[in-house]
Amino acid sequence: MQLLALVLLAAAPAAAPGAVPTPDAEIRAAAERIAPAVVAVRRDLHAHPELSNREERTGHLVAERLRDLGLEVRYPVAKTGVVGILRGGRPGGVVALRADMDALPLDETNELPFRSQVKGVMHACGHDAHTAMLLGAAEVLAGLKARLPGTVVFLFQPAEEGAPEGEEGGAPLMVKEGALDDPKVEGVFGLHVGSWVSVGQAGFSDGPIFASSDSFRIEVEGKTVHGAQPHMGIDPIPVAAEIVQALQLIVSRQVDGRQPRVLTIGRIEGGTRFNIIAGRVTMDGTLRTHDATVRSDVKSRMARTVKGVAEAHGTTATLRFLDDGNPPTVNDRALAQGVAVPALQRVFGAGAVRVEPQMVAEDFPFFGERAPYFYFLLGTRNDAKGIGSVNHTVTFDVDEDALPLGVRALATLAWDFLGRPK
Repeated sequence: MQLLALVLLAAAPAAAPGAVPTPDAEIRAAAERIAPAVVAVRRDLHAHPELSNREERTGHLVAERLRDLGLEVRYPVAKTGVVGILRGGRPGGVVALRADMDALPLDETNELPFRSQVKGVMHACGHDAHTAMLLGAAEVLAGLKARLPGTVVFLFQPAEEGAPEGEEGGAPLMVKEGALDDPKVEGVFGLHVGSWVSVGQAGFSDGPIFASSDSFRIEVEGKTVHGAQPHMGIDPIPVAAEIVQALQLIVSRQVDGRQPRVLTIGRIEGGTRFNIIAGRVTMDGTLRTHDATVRSDVKSRMARTVKGVAEAHGTTATLRFLDDGNPPTVNDRALAQGVAVPALQRVFGAGAVRVEPQMVAEDFPFFGERAPYFYFLLGTRNDAKGIGSVNHTVTFDVDEDALPLGVRALATLAWDFLGRPK
């Protein structure tokens, strides 16, 4: 045992002057020891998914487990969310770790012993794994409480997929209700499982990693007449078609090609019968960018384009953004380079890889209103096991071998942040 301890000590990186060394070996051993329990929690949550702002069972389970670990618990927060507070035995700062809890309105087709038992609801984005791993990190850090140099706030967030229409929810509501204020959080870390990265890897960026997300609706007015006499009315369908084409010219011809952006029309509805000119066409879509300035500029161009095309055809059209949307997820560079990337490199070794920013979106950046943040991807793809379906599909699954790595990463990030030189 003494020889093993000497080997581990020799292999450990030297701590910076003034830093509190992270107990990497202990964190790893604890994460591996509790791995079966983490998997069991993930499977239980997977079998009992709950939609946004309806995570009552999940929230209750999380709150009870945190209480069992001796943490201070605030529940409910932001309707069904949970905040757990672990105060270390040594003075220091405050760091937050976040997991989201909600599922999606999909019917799972995976033939798993723990497949969803709720018709029309499925954990198709991996939030079951996120919640299980954060509970695991809480258990690991609680076991090291006496030496922990500061306080860890565990954020279990509802409604990341979006609150139901007419309701508040998600990260904005957690911020609004003070989840980061008492104690005042100084840095926030989070992760997302995904098929973009293989199991055993962590994908990181020291800048943008996820896009902004804005949903919008366009309504084109028409004048109903017989389909054989279109000249006597106004046909909104070809106008809508021209608007779709013109919007694509914004992202392909009016914005710097070096700036990533996506504009998608996902739904078009109009008309009542084959021989009647429609009275209105409604279109729904989404806009994604990695830059706040580009986001604002494209929105302005969209409004001008929609109005102009409609006027050219003697009608009107309105563009309405349906909510405030999610800002782009842009990691704090200093936090990434000073704390996060070195921590991931210790946990994953060569598996810590830089990734290109994705066009998917998250509400995690709202926590950045209170503190700098860092967000990374945990690889869960394993082609050898047939696990490779993308998030938000009825066959999505994760390689559970990734779960103890996620636990280690979250616990290590928290400790490294608290133990860094002041």
